[in-house]
Amino acid sequence: MMALLRVWQCAAALVLVALSALFLPLFAGGEDLTSTTILVMALLVVGALAGLRSDRPVATALVLFLTAHGAAWLLIGSLEGRFGQATTSFWLLLSAGWLLAWRLVTVLSSMKPRQRATDLLLRLAIPVPFGAWILILWEAIVRGAGVPFVLLPPPSAVAVRFANSLPILAADVNQTIFKSVLIGYLLGCAAGLLVAIVADRFLFLRRGLLPIGNLVSALPIIGIAPIMVMWFGFDWHSKAAVVVVMTFFPMLVNTVAGLGVSGHMERDLMRTYASGYWQTLAKLRLPAAMPFIFNALKINSTLALIGAIVAEFFGTPVVGMGFRISTEVGRMNVDMVWAEIAVAALAGSVFYGVIVLIERAVTFWHPSVRGG
Repeated sequence: MMALLRVWQCAAALVLVALSALFLPLFAGGEDLTSTTILVMALLVVGALAGLRSDRPVATALVLFLTAHGAAWLLIGSLEGRFGQATTSFWLLLSAGWLLAWRLVTVLSSMKPRQRATDLLLRLAIPVPFGAWILILWEAIVRGAGVPFVLLPPPSAVAVRFANSLPILAADVNQTIFKSVLIGYLLGCAAGLLVAIVADRFLFLRRGLLPIGNLVSALPIIGIAPIMVMWFGFDWHSKAAVVVVMTFFPMLVNTVAGLGVSGHMERDLMRTYASGYWQTLAKLRLPAAMPFIFNALKINSTLALIGAIVAEFFGTPVVGMGFRISTEVGRMNVDMVWAEIAVAALAGSVFYGVIVLIERAVTFWHPSVRGG
């Protein structure tokens, strides 16, 4: 199966390169054969022929990486001053480069290194071509097909706006993430954890709060946010309040479920040691509930960011990620909007990754962590 896939990917890339020669030039009104065109075709042919080999995966992966991304770099560079002028030949060569990138990921995925450091490096390297080719295709389609800037700016324009707006983006991150998100996240998760422990201790609270938690979790943010703005004002306090509401009940529900996961045999063992409720909670039930608690923390890490940004649409000082997005959309500055989206995605990924690292350190005994 793997051999068939290898042949298919490389053969299809060679066919696309051959077909592109029939539809030259690369751009409307351009020359049939240029040095860039010849070099792109040569790179793709070399990459396709190298991809057929399976005996030296490291060398094959290196050649595929250089040829696929080198050809893509040349194609995108040749788009300068030719907005919307790409022809069929251009798209065929771009598709051939994408097939070689696919072959590259296939080769990397088939490697099985024995050293832990090499395995970790490989795990980090495999997603790189995916992300790179999302940007490559985005840039090529927008500029080559002539997509209006208002509908979708190319990544290069977003990167330029990002670099030129660092002070504004830093102020927005400080207002939204370091104030609204973090404070609301900590308060909401801590309150949910403490109330879950109390609800576990008293049955009537558990039976009364959990249905309410399911009800509140279904409330739309756009219904909560204006109320919180009226209650707590236009500054970050109202956005933190929205985050508290959004993170409280996921933590409550998950913690209550986790506190009940320990088995009867473990609890009977604690009783034989004459352990009381709080000793059993601290030494048995809370450690057993940690996977559930961290699951809630990971869910809340995304909910908190979404809640704070959406809440800023309903009233905020002249700073903040949600404020910036809503304002710049009205001004048709979509490159700034995408820059804010990139910052939010990066911050959310870092936030989630930190929680995962802490989870692996705390729940090292769990089978899912040991297996990883």
